[in-house]
Amino acid sequence: MIKKLDHINIVVSRIEDAVAFFSLLGFESTTPAGLSGEWISSIVGLDQVQARYVVLSLPGSKTNIELIEYQRPPSGKDPDLGVSNQIGFRHIAFEVKDIEAEYARLKSNGVRFLSEIKVYPKTGKKLAYFYGPEGILLELAENPE
Repeated sequence: MIKKLDHINIVVSRIEDAVAFFSLLGFESTTPAGLSGEWISSIVGLDQVQARYVVLSLPGSKTNIELIEYQRPPSGKDPDLGVSNQIGFRHIAFEVKDIEAEYARLKSNGVRFLSEIKVYPKTGKKLAYFYGPEGILLELAENPE
C-alpha cells in the first residue's frame, strides 16, 4: 500500500533558472548535486546518464519537488507540455491563503497566467493556472474557509 506522495520530479534545461522561479513561490532548495553511473542509468532507463539535481521544499511540507538537468543524454522538449488537455501529467496545484495577493505578486514578477482568477461554482474554490519553468503548467488554489 502506498504510504504518501514522496516527491515530484521535473526535468529542466537550466537548474539555476528553475530554482530561482520556485524560490519566488517560497520553496527552499538544497545545493545541486551530480548524478551519474550505472545505478542512475538503470533506474531511469537511459544510457550513460550525467545530470544535476536539486531538492526543493516548502517549509512545513513533507512532499518535495526534485529538479533534474540532464547533460547526457540531452533532454527533448514536448511542444504541448503546457497544454491543458494533453494526456499524462498536466500540472501541480499549490494551495494559498490569499489568491488575489499571490496572483498580483507573481504577475508583478513576470509570471504569465492563462487567465484571471476564476471561481469553481460548485465549491467556491478560487484558482488560476500559470506557467512555470520550461512552460510547465502550475496552479494557484484557494479553498473556501
